[in-house]
Amino acid sequence: MPNITSNSTYQQIFSMAVEERSTSYQDLVSNNNALLTVLRRKGAWKSYSGPRIRETLQVGKQVAQWYAGYDQLLNPAIDLFNDAYFDPKMVVVPIILSMQEILNNQGESQLMDVFDAYMEAAEKSLEDTMDAGLFSDGTANGGKQITGLAAAIPLTTTSGTYGGLDRATATIWRTSTYDASAGAGYISLSAIGTQVNKDTIRPMLNKIMTDRSRGRDHADLLLMSPEHYAAYDAATIAIQRQTNETSLGKLGFSALEYIGGGKRAEIVLDGGIGSNMPANTTFGIDTDSLRLRYHPNRNFDRVFDGEGQMPIDKDAIAQFIGWMGELTMVNPLFNWRMIDSNPAA
Repeated sequence: MPNITSNSTYQQIFSMAVEERSTSYQDLVSNNNALLTVLRRKGAWKSYSGPRIRETLQVGKQVAQWYAGYDQLLNPAIDLFNDAYFDPKMVVVPIILSMQEILNNQGESQLMDVFDAYMEAAEKSLEDTMDAGLFSDGTANGGKQITGLAAAIPLTTTSGTYGGLDRATATIWRTSTYDASAGAGYISLSAIGTQVNKDTIRPMLNKIMTDRSRGRDHADLLLMSPEHYAAYDAATIAIQRQTNETSLGKLGFSALEYIGGGKRAEIVLDGGIGSNMPANTTFGIDTDSLRLRYHPNRNFDRVFDGEGQMPIDKDAIAQFIGWMGELTMVNPLFNWRMIDSNPAA
């Protein structure tokens, strides 16, 4: 008796295959990126509602007053808070199978094999897309891309609008950029050296961590390009090297620990084939100041309910994995970037 192929049956199998994996997409994306891993570990993946994502910033502070006897107690009006706002971005990864591919792979094991192959490809695309976005300035695809570290911790800190605030006038909204090669417009590290190498990287990091900290607030995650990671690795002999095996190291990241300037921070290598990390760069990130804000109904979820969709003009079954949100910042003060603008100097 010939086999009878039911489109509905295959749609259901397709739906179940996507459903089985969709609950792990958040883990998949976060475990591929050290920044997202730390943000998730610290509870900084937060949902939002409404057409815009708003982050409340403290832009002023009350002035304490010493007094005696009948001195007048001053209570001037002051603007303590303001909002930065971010427009949420949307991304989808398609998973589509033609009925020809489905019919050519009849049988449960064969069908699941082809579903697995397509979903693994979609998952890799999702990882790569989010990673590229997290290092971007948000201008790709006509400004539809997530706004990443290139805008949050830019090279030029005194211009440009971020979160609806103009850095040219809002000095409180500026991060810092340090340059070993003393490039114009950057904070110079040339008093220590004009290259980032095994002899200079620790003194440079010590200076920056001291400059850009206050009390317990400081950059607790250092994302390093291969050049800077190699320099730091070479700067510490084996007995001194602090290999981070408690969190990021266990997830497979190349991780060390910085201890200096009275501070500690996780150091992660971010580079290699297809990397989006700029060369000769270290991002010093205060992860308490960043948030990954997402819509609760679009957090690496299926876009179509039920069994997916059959395009009206194609003999195929389609589904999308979608995300909607934005990377936001609430305090730029302790975030910085260290570069070597002229490595040959």
